[in-house]
Amino acid sequence: MDFFVPGSGSSGKSSEKGDLSWWQLSLIGVGCTIGTGFFLGSAIGIKITGPSIVFSFILAAFGTYIVYNLLAKMTAKDPHDGSFCYYADQAYGRWAGFSCGWNYWSSNILIMGSQLTALSILSRFWFPNVPLWLFAIGYACLSIIVVLTGNKGFDKAENLFAIIKTAAIIMFIIIAFAALFGWIGGDVKHPGFPNGMGELFPEGYKGFWTSLIYAFYAYGGIEVIGLMAMRLKKKEDAPKAGIIMLLLLVIIYVISLGLAVYMAAHGDFHEKESPFVTALKDYDLAFFPHVFNAAIIIAGFSTMTASLFGVTSLLVTMAQGGDAPAFFSKKIKKMKDLPLPSLGLATIGLTASIITALLLPGKIYEYITTAAGILILFNWAFIIISGFKNLELKIWGKLLSWMGILLILLAVSGTLLEKSIRPGLYVSLLFVLLIAIAAIIMQKKGWKEGNGNC
Repeated sequence: MDFFVPGSGSSGKSSEKGDLSWWQLSLIGVGCTIGTGFFLGSAIGIKITGPSIVFSFILAAFGTYIVYNLLAKMTAKDPHDGSFCYYADQAYGRWAGFSCGWNYWSSNILIMGSQLTALSILSRFWFPNVPLWLFAIGYACLSIIVVLTGNKGFDKAENLFAIIKTAAIIMFIIIAFAALFGWIGGDVKHPGFPNGMGELFPEGYKGFWTSLIYAFYAYGGIEVIGLMAMRLKKKEDAPKAGIIMLLLLVIIYVISLGLAVYMAAHGDFHEKESPFVTALKDYDLAFFPHVFNAAIIIAGFSTMTASLFGVTSLLVTMAQGGDAPAFFSKKIKKMKDLPLPSLGLATIGLTASIITALLLPGKIYEYITTAAGILILFNWAFIIISGFKNLELKIWGKLLSWMGILLILLAVSGTLLEKSIRPGLYVSLLFVLLIAIAAIIMQKKGWKEGNGNC
């Protein structure tokens, strides 16, 4: 088992030649990114802002490009297994790398909890009498099994998941166009294109502002790609892999969401049903809800597994660098170098997140999703400000970077405007506060041995 556990040397640089082509990394990127944040979370965004959700996703794509472009340039210039938290360390010192690493770990624990909660709820579509906790345990065990297969097993699984998820969205696009051209169904009336700003922004600009966090959340996953960029055969291909990945995502996201809001009224969308199922509910397509529900479950499982894979890998690297207890760097040689302590802590965090979600039903999916999205954006902000110091940016590069910071601030601040998701902001700030306190304590006591490069 060849686990993606970087940082084996003191420098943290990989001594082995990578095994991935740029297109493989792009495909894995699509697989790691498309999850319930898009299939289900986008329904919350539509509910908040209406048809203008399409513009939210375009803006978020622009912000995502800025972040990934900087991360890819830093990877090409100084390839390092610690990725974004290593670059934060290099730019601003040990506290920055420490905070960035634990912030990423926390955000992914929340992501896994939200995905697993969504998977359990969606599975009750077929088995309404099965307890949610039973589904949660089952999916968690399956995810751990995939991670235990190591790099090769994870790559194959994510490639397969990427194909299935992308095929599901393409299936919706084809069926939607067939419906609009009258090839299937009866005489169904659709809202169509918005007539004026009132229909485009039915909840006003406040709603549009608030929806940005859900658009950004749907692009969450570039952190895993940043970590996996070390496995590229040619490290200089990292920017190309990211650009292709983003282009695929933007095309898929914008077309599918555009069709959804064209075919269904703003008031029809809600967080318990995929917007694509809502868009076709007036057509007699008995198979579609079943097929799409299965696709959403696969999407959520894929994202959850990628998050588990990422936090397990990064915690080992952090422990080797002294930013986490050394115990978590241990690997079980008899089990093909399995990083059992790191995987164990991730499992404990996942379990705690599941219990919280199942004990507090209702709005908990929105709260956890919002908190996870905000923590992701905090890491993205770290990537941007690290680029200011680690790269020699020209005027255009600096301008783009500041625009990225502005978009992140808009997305985070927008959560203050919506009462239903505001608790998610408070949860994220609690995590940030705890990490900051830990960093201050570590700073005063003196950092433990290790290079501190995350």
